[in-house]
Amino acid sequence: MDWLADGFATLQQALFEAVVQPLVYAVGLGGRVEEAFDATGWLLVGLMQIAVLLLVIGPLQRLRPAEPVIDRPAIRTDILYTLIHRLGLFRLAMFFALDPLFDAALGAVRAAGWGSLHLDGLWPGVTDVPWVAFVIYLVVLDAVEYAIHRGQHGFDWWWRLHALHHSQRQMTMWSDNRNHLLDDVLHDMIIVIVAQLIGVAPGQFIAVVALTQLSESLQHANLRLSFGVLGERLWISPRFHRLHHSIGIGHESRGARTLGGHNFGVLLPWWDMLFRTVNFDDRYDPTGIRDQVEPDATGRVRDYGRGFWRQQWLGLRRLAGRA
Repeated sequence: MDWLADGFATLQQALFEAVVQPLVYAVGLGGRVEEAFDATGWLLVGLMQIAVLLLVIGPLQRLRPAEPVIDRPAIRTDILYTLIHRLGLFRLAMFFALDPLFDAALGAVRAAGWGSLHLDGLWPGVTDVPWVAFVIYLVVLDAVEYAIHRGQHGFDWWWRLHALHHSQRQMTMWSDNRNHLLDDVLHDMIIVIVAQLIGVAPGQFIAVVALTQLSESLQHANLRLSFGVLGERLWISPRFHRLHHSIGIGHESRGARTLGGHNFGVLLPWWDMLFRTVNFDDRYDPTGIRDQVEPDATGRVRDYGRGFWRQQWLGLRRLAGRA
């Protein structure tokens, strides 16, 4: 862990001094150098993730595709979503727009006596070992991710935003970040606040997020891959997550405020197993949402949009009940 942390810090410092710092001063933001250094860490993580996508997951997709590639424009839109998120542009916008709100919310929580729990201090000598602490925070935050995901499918208003993610009928390694921006804001606010309250150190938080994002890119890949009877119960595979995106399996509506579905886990299938939302069927079905392909009583199928801005606009219209 120390070797990885030191190596990452060296690369971050080099990238900051060579590229980011001169740019910050050039645009007149010299007073934001400290924040820019932190942002460099996220930029470096994103560059490393994109390298893994191109050099590892991409070739795997071509070797064992789950379905033929027939909609390359949809994939190009997903690539745009990925670049916006993985290169830190979304986090940069979040920082300038919502950082004061985060500070005020966390200040109010701590003023009320709810300080950071610091899970790594629960058992001195054991939980404070770096890799043990990392695993603890990974498991706890994954449980929170499962709860968020159930909410995205369980509340009708939230599903109207989250449905954009599921409307992709050509899933690839680029599809993970295909989300409505408001959906991402809600998700990130919850994760950041929980991470603050349980005492996740900044370096470990970056590591948890990086591992989660990379695993999610693999899960969304156009890849015919299962981890086997045992592996499927330890870590979520592309086959497991594809079922969550499958028409009629992953997210079936059962009423005005309740949405059904299977396989909501983000990294670990344990929560689906615990709450009986798991589906281990060995199948690779078409992905998307039923109302995209089956007309309603008026003969209409729902349009989720093709390009980035169209998708964002239609998401707002769905939220307002107008699309």
